[in-house]
Amino acid sequence: QVQLVESGGGLVQPGGSLRLSCAGSGRTFSSYVMGWFRQAPGKEREFVARINWSGSITYYADSVKGRFTFSRDNAKRTVYLQMNSLKPEDTAVYYCAAGARSAVVDSHEYNWWGQGTQVTVSS
Repeated sequence: QVQLVESGGGLVQPGGSLRLSCAGSGRTFSSYVMGWFRQAPGKEREFVARINWSGSITYYADSVKGRFTFSRDNAKRTVYLQMNSLKPEDTAVYYCAAGARSAVVDSHEYNWWGQGTQVTVSS
């Protein structure tokens, strides 16, 4: 069982930056693949980024590649999503999720989810 709590969302102007955090519980946190997903109003939840258990391998959606950076600190049981050069189309509720090593981009492959944090990019 893993409990996840996101933080760091807010309102930012286009071109600005935010860093999201997701704190996890449980001694097995470091064994899980972690993912970030987002859901905009009226749209389906979409994959944003994925990181393997050690943090050595990351994978990004094309829409955020080069702008977002996913990292993790297993000692702190926390993952981070650094978001730079934000665009209005990045506006969404962002969710972190934990899954088995086979989880990649499909949300159904992730077993545990946080409550989400709102990111709004607007001038």
